[in-house]
Formats: sequence, structure tokens, C-alpha cells
Amino acid sequence: MSHMILTCRNILKRAGGFKESRCMMSQLGDMGEGAGKGGGAGGAIRSAGGAFGKREAAQEEEYFYKKQKEQLNKLKNAVKEEISFHEEQIKRHQEALSKAKAKLTEE
Repeated sequence: MSHMILTCRNILKRAGGFKESRCMMSQLGDMGEGAGKGGGAGGAIRSAGGAFGKREAAQEEEYFYKKQKEQLNKLKNAVKEEISFHEEQIKRHQEALSKAKAKLTEE
């Protein structure tokens, strides 16, 4: 019996934080080898098992792998944008500090 616990983290860009979702899959045997014990067969092809069931399971895994990779790329881009924003803010604050210090030394 194999148990898989898939944990996915979706960080919503500018939507206020973290959202964690967990989904658990439990089945007997290998993926695509027929119906699992979760109460549902998972479709006619999957419940039949064999090569088509394995192919469907592999396609499903590939789909979720690509989705997770896409989400990770979006997250990385969002973090890069946030870093750029904060670096620009630091630059502006440093300029303001320099001007304020210059005014103090003039007096």
C-alpha cells in the first residue's frame, strides 16, 4: 500500500499572505493500477488499470508538476518585484536623509 501526501503552497500575489492547501491521496498498489480505496474509482480507464491507467496517472502527475512549477515561477517573480520596490524605497530614503543632513550642516 502506498500513501502519498501532496502539500502545495500557493502564495497569492498582493492578496494578503499565505494560503496552504493539502490534498491526500491514498490508494492500493501503484498509480494507474486500478481503483483505489478512497470510495471512487477515478474513472473508467483508471479503474481498468493497465497501460492506459498508468498513462493517465502519468499525465495527471505531469499536469500537477507543471502547475506547481508555474506557481513557483510566479512566486519568484513576485518576490523579485517586491525586492526591487524595496530597493527603490531605500534609495529614496537615503536621498532624503542626505538632503536633511546637508540642511543641518548648512546652519
